[in-house]
Amino acid sequence: MKVKVISILEDNYMYLVIEEDTKRAIAVDPAVPHRLLEILRREGLSLTAVLTTHHHCSSEVQGENDPLEKSSAASMVKNNKSLPFSLPRLQFGSINVRCLFTPCHTSGHMCYFVWEDDCADAPAVFTGDTLFVAGCGKFFEGTAEQMHRNLTEVLGSLPKDTKVFCGHEYTIKNLKFALKVEPGNEKVKQMLSWARARDDDDKPTVPSTLSEEFEYNPFLRLSEESVQTFTGKRDPIEVLRVLRKEKDNFKKPKERAAAPHALLALEWGLLRP
Repeated sequence: MKVKVISILEDNYMYLVIEEDTKRAIAVDPAVPHRLLEILRREGLSLTAVLTTHHHCSSEVQGENDPLEKSSAASMVKNNKSLPFSLPRLQFGSINVRCLFTPCHTSGHMCYFVWEDDCADAPAVFTGDTLFVAGCGKFFEGTAEQMHRNLTEVLGSLPKDTKVFCGHEYTIKNLKFALKVEPGNEKVKQMLSWARARDDDDKPTVPSTLSEEFEYNPFLRLSEESVQTFTGKRDPIEVLRVLRKEKDNFKKPKERAAAPHALLALEWGLLRP
């Protein structure tokens, strides 16, 4: 099983899960369908299913799957708040998909746990805007109680070698916040250095693994004394609630403003911006 990471828009990801023997593929969150169709044609892949984690409010991605529905016979599996907590396994060739109901960021948010029969590769989970590398999604349509269940009971119970493919490239700013929460966490420092190097090379930081996330993601470290000390809480749900509020208000360090004489030089045409 191969997962192709496709960067789109400003910081979004969409994915192709490819059954290499048959060249059949499953798309996850294809917010830019024409780009996906180009890749399918170029690589000789046939689309068998489309998995959508959640709805988007941005006009850039409204109706994102419409062209795929018109141009493909692929099965469409969409987020749906009426679905039960977890669904029976779906199967597309040798690729298995377990749909996990994870409401909070949106009321119908789904995550998808994916693995291939008779394959030694680690399984994958596509987490949309529920779990990020070193972070979690905002509680737009849900509660801290829901997100706690999503992170601990649903995603946290998956095999620890599961590869995590999230919906956005937020890793550096998430790690900066993680460092504020746990300034003594060496794993956070190492990961931040690595993520900056990846960014310099214009490379994605996905996937991580669940085992790695438990080492540096504060939203999965709710019982750690350092995280509880930062929040001033002991109850895991209250720790999560405070963490999310602090993250919502967290600002990256501002760039140093240009000196007044430099601004004058720009205005007079003596310097180029």
